[in-house]
Formats: sequence, structure tokens, C-alpha cells
Amino acid sequence: MSTFYQFGLSDAVIRATASMGFEETTSIQDLAIPIAMTGSDIIGQAQTGTGKTAAFGIPMIEICIEDQSYIQGLIITPTRELAVQVAEEINTLGQFKNIRALPIYGGQDIERQIKALKKKPQIIVATPGRLMDHMRRKLIRLQQLKVVVLDEADEMLNMGFREDIEKILTDVPPERQTMLFSATMPQPIQDLARKFMRNPEFVRMKAKDITVPNTEQYYYQTHEKEKFDALCRLLDLHSPEAAIVFARTKKRVDELLEGLNKRGYSAEAIHGDLTQAKRDSVMRKFKNMSTEILVATDVAARGLDIGSVTHVYNFDIPQDPDSYVHRIGRTGRLGKPGIAVTFVSHREINHLEHIERSIKKKITRKPVPTINEAIEGQQRLIADKLIQIIENGGHLQYKELAGELIENTSATSMLAAALKLLTKEPDLTPVKISAEEPWPTKRAKHIDKRSRKSHRQKPGSSTGRSSYKKKHKHY
Repeated sequence: MSTFYQFGLSDAVIRATASMGFEETTSIQDLAIPIAMTGSDIIGQAQTGTGKTAAFGIPMIEICIEDQSYIQGLIITPTRELAVQVAEEINTLGQFKNIRALPIYGGQDIERQIKALKKKPQIIVATPGRLMDHMRRKLIRLQQLKVVVLDEADEMLNMGFREDIEKILTDVPPERQTMLFSATMPQPIQDLARKFMRNPEFVRMKAKDITVPNTEQYYYQTHEKEKFDALCRLLDLHSPEAAIVFARTKKRVDELLEGLNKRGYSAEAIHGDLTQAKRDSVMRKFKNMSTEILVATDVAARGLDIGSVTHVYNFDIPQDPDSYVHRIGRTGRLGKPGIAVTFVSHREINHLEHIERSIKKKITRKPVPTINEAIEGQQRLIADKLIQIIENGGHLQYKELAGELIENTSATSMLAAALKLLTKEPDLTPVKISAEEPWPTKRAKHIDKRSRKSHRQKPGSSTGRSSYKKKHKHY
């Protein structure tokens, strides 16, 4: 890996990367930044959590001029959450160069956005629909745009934004620099690149980086009706600081949320039925770690960029390998270790093998822990925390009280009582999670024709937003 000093960046940007704790570049930054700095168009293949925002954000900031009042950079994202997160990182990277980014997205008061636009930000980070709304009102003018970025382009096309994106790219100056970043490169992405990019250079992460090398990946084979108890045992065993539990449908998410709260876990949930205010509240609690567990559907979690996630639990196996990589990419971020767990029924083993072939990695099978193993795991975690407190000197103010307590009982008994008090013992409150049929796959031999027919999507279906909503209404 390189360092940011090797790219010939301005002192202001170098200072910003240092303040953010960036030391070495990630793979995608190492590949993309030198090319982008020359003004060439780029197609970058990279997952969420690989540092791609800085990969396109740093060159964009370097191109922008501080004292110009027109919009110089545009970043288009699939979701409002990603728009906000990208804008935050751009603002941090551009803080010492006085380059400002403004997120523009649906669900926010448009008058508030109009007021913010009057402050003349150099960079706009927007979702396609709200961006086009501002363009129609002539509140956002892009005639002097220097660079445009399509972030998570495959997700935008999956969500039915192709026509919007083509309209936007048609209306911006043809001489601009274009950068496209996508986790996958399906044919529609390639068609978009051919139509709107000029001799783009293709950069992609090495194969070993695509499946998150810092994340330990396991699967547990269990019956559908036993999955929830297995999840609870693993939560007790792992005691995650911040975990995301992925479920297939919004009904499933609601049931998991209710069940986890019944058993005493600190959990919140996001899915398509929540208002934006509620989503913001849930994400705020999760990011500041007042909530330990976030339960989410794939669609609701698109664009979430949360660097502190330690564990990902696939309560339902992902629909396809791309979804699997997206999910586990929420942990093991930027060099930090992470754990990704997938629950698999006997009928889903072929589906798991399909994912393994696609990611070129064998996922390790582990036995579901017993209740006693979960309790022992909790005890070990508490013991480790007690030792850490002693090593850090955090116990000193309690020594006098401790001395008084052990006058009437042995130190061993007192410590055992403390361990019992601090250990979260398994809660066996009954919880009902509705059963669901496994995802169909071409390689699955256990799926009946009716199930296969009900899940099959017709080729060549409309890419419009209404089509997307119909296909994903259960999210």
C-alpha cells in the first residue's frame, strides 16, 4: 500500500487525511487516486467499506476551487443515508481547503435544502429523484460542473434509477470527468459506461480483497424453528459491541426485533415502512452505541456506512452472492477485524455452496453452541473485562469497599458473586418467528416448482421505480 503523501496532494488534503487517522491507502484508493488526479474517467469495482469515498472524494476536492460560487462536483448515490454519509466524509476531507459538500435527498424539507443551496457549496451529493427535482426548478445548475461520480451504480440501476441517471448525465457538460463505482459490473453498468464515459480506465480490487479479508466467516446449519435460539446463544457468546442482523422481509425484521427485546437485548430495526425521522433516530442510536443490535432488510440497509460494526448475522441466507458480499462488508472495515455468521437450513446448503463458488472462498461450518457454552462464553468475557479494569487501574476507588466486603466472606466467594451478577444468563422467554421458504437458486435441488415460480423474476422487466417497489414490496 501507498501513503497519501505519494500522490502529490495539497497540504490541506494531507492534513485532513491525517486528522481522520488515515495512514496507508486502501487497495481501491491506491489504484484510483493517481488515475483520477490526471482527469481520466474511471470505472472502479469496489465494495462498501473499502475506502472508495476517499478514492473519488480526494481527487474531486483537489479539482474544486474554493472561491468559486458554482457547483463543481456532483456525487449521485442510491439512498439518502449514503448521501448523508458521503457528504460528511467529503466535508471532513475538504475541511482545510474550505470545500463544502451538501447532501440533497427526498424526505427532507425542500425549503431547507433551498436555503442551504444559497450558501454555494462546491459539491452536491444527491439521490437521483430529488436532484432532478431541483434541476427542474433550476435551483441546481450544473453547466460548469467539472466532475461527476456515480456511487454504488449497480444499486441505483437495481432500484430503477437508470432513466434518471441518463437524463442527468445528458444534461451535464460533456467535457466533465466521470467516475463510476460499483460493487458488481452487470451488462447495464457496462452499457451506461459506454454511453457516457470517455475511454474510462478500469480499476478493481484484488480478488482476495473483495470478500473482506479481515472478516471471519462462519455458517451454522440449523432447523428454521431453532434459528432464533441459536442467534441468541451466539449473541451471548460473542457479546458484540455493534451487530447487524439481516432478515429477508420487513415482517421478519419486526418479529426479530420484538423477540430480541423480549429477551433483554438492546435492539432497533429499519425497513421500508419507517418514516425518515424514525430511520434517522434508529441510526443515531446505533452509531452512538446506545443500541447494540440493528435488525434490517437488505433494501433498507443499502448505503449504510457504519464503521463500528463488529458482527454481522445473516438470520436468513442472502438471495445471491452479491448480497452476501454487501452484507458481510458491513464489518471488518478498513483493517478492523469482524465476524460474519450465516444460518443455513438443510434445504439451503446448495445455495450456500453457490455463494462459496462465487466468492471463491470456503465458509467454515461451526456447531451451534449449547446453552452451557453460551454461559461459559459470557463468563470468560466478564472475566477478561475485570482483568482489563484492573490493568487500567479503574478499580482503585472501589478497593476500600472491597476490603470491607471480604471481611465477612472469602474473596473467592465475593468474586464468584460478582461474576454471576455481571454475566447475562440465557433468557428462554418463548419467541415465535414465522417460517419462510428458502430462496430459490439454479443449483438448489430441494425447491418445488411452485416455490421456484413464485420467486422467479421475468427477464427484461421494467427498470422504473414503480416496478422496483412492486418487486420489493415485502421489504
